[in-house]
Amino acid sequence: MLKETIKVACSSCNLRELCMPVGLNTQELIRVDELVATRRTVKRGAALFHTGEKFTSLYAIRSGFFKTGITTEDGRDQVTGFQMAGEIIGLDGIVNEHHTCDAVALEDAEVCVMPFDRIEEISREVNALQHHVHKIMSREIVRDHGVMLLLGSMRAEERLAAFLLNLVQRLQARGFSKSELVLRMTREEIGSYLGMKLETVSRTFSKFADDGVIAVKQRNIHILDADALKRIVNVPQCH
Repeated sequence: MLKETIKVACSSCNLRELCMPVGLNTQELIRVDELVATRRTVKRGAALFHTGEKFTSLYAIRSGFFKTGITTEDGRDQVTGFQMAGEIIGLDGIVNEHHTCDAVALEDAEVCVMPFDRIEEISREVNALQHHVHKIMSREIVRDHGVMLLLGSMRAEERLAAFLLNLVQRLQARGFSKSELVLRMTREEIGSYLGMKLETVSRTFSKFADDGVIAVKQRNIHILDADALKRIVNVPQCH
């Protein structure tokens, strides 16, 4: 069940630079502050929205971690992405005005609800907002292309190394450690996202640990050699 909480001003939010345009004047900030209708809490395991649900809003993640996914025709759950604080989810619903995936909280989370009609209205007055929304959409397209590259041409070790590097990079932008992270998702969910079997994910984690690249303690990952991970991802391809 989603619980509505008090409204927060975007201008005073410590995640503002991650999910809102920068360099706005006072008047523009006042208008952008009107974007957020409410804040909602989403309990771990609960859905923020479901496939087929009518699209009304974009959601800025204020705290917590989400996964997006679809159910394939043969009934399998396919993870399509992981989203964290400072990122926007719900963009999938813009095209057909209905959501095309499920968004589920991997831990207790809080989101800012931004009605899309209000975004469109304010974008007409604040050009920086319109540009920012386009930038977010473009980033999602680039990320999707990156996942396609992962699934299409990379070996298991390259996929997992790229995944860990991307996760650390995104967390570092939020002020977290560049070498330590807690995986909010299961090995199975990582495998679903990367197109790998659970055993392959576990085996690859073990290999990285044996090689001294990472230290693993349940869901706690300590990256001991980031350069080694980068070398794995950038390994020369045979043509």
